[in-house]
Amino acid sequence: MFMKVRVWDLPTRIFHWALVVCVLALVVTGQIGGAAMDWHFRLGYAVLSLLLFRLVWGVIGGHWSRFSSFLYSPGTVIRYLRGQGAPELGIGHNPLGAGSVFAMLLFLLLQVGTGLISDDEIAASGPFTSLVANTLVSLATSYHANIGKRVLIVLVVLHVAAILFYLWRKRQNLIRPMLLGDKDVASPAPSARDDAVSRTLAAVVFILCVLLVLLMLQLAP
Repeated sequence: MFMKVRVWDLPTRIFHWALVVCVLALVVTGQIGGAAMDWHFRLGYAVLSLLLFRLVWGVIGGHWSRFSSFLYSPGTVIRYLRGQGAPELGIGHNPLGAGSVFAMLLFLLLQVGTGLISDDEIAASGPFTSLVANTLVSLATSYHANIGKRVLIVLVVLHVAAILFYLWRKRQNLIRPMLLGDKDVASPAPSARDDAVSRTLAAVVFILCVLLVLLMLQLAP
């Protein structure tokens, strides 16, 4: 007997798909270069706003979106890898998925941060490049254009591969809950709050994050 549980609230779903679109567009505009770099920077600021929102929403958002719901101990991860994990580990982010989420957030923050102080010495430079030493600018530029980009591409490929693995081998569709929000579960589990109040709160938080990024850019030299 299965029951429906709201796993991913609407703000989390919008964040997820908006981030997907922005990251793909960032890769494309970064490869094109030239005039497309204007959009590359705009998309970078959009990603920064989204990441700031996710950090806040990871504390005050729906149950399964909170970091506390998928912050696992090493022992739990090991038991999960051995196939001994509790059933509730598969409702939200399982231990492997949690590692992917944290890695993605960390490296996206690093990519955006280094982009803010990068300089390609042709036509594009980050808004805060003049505030740091040339050595740091060079390191940030090298990381942003080479290492960070490749790491993120690998993480995205692994993420997609994991989704396909769960779909084909375990018969678990991980895409549907991220589209519709609900998941069929075999045992009682808490539903994420996803009503007008929580959605309004999310909208306010996101607007504040956007304003914070705009203020940061206004203060740039």
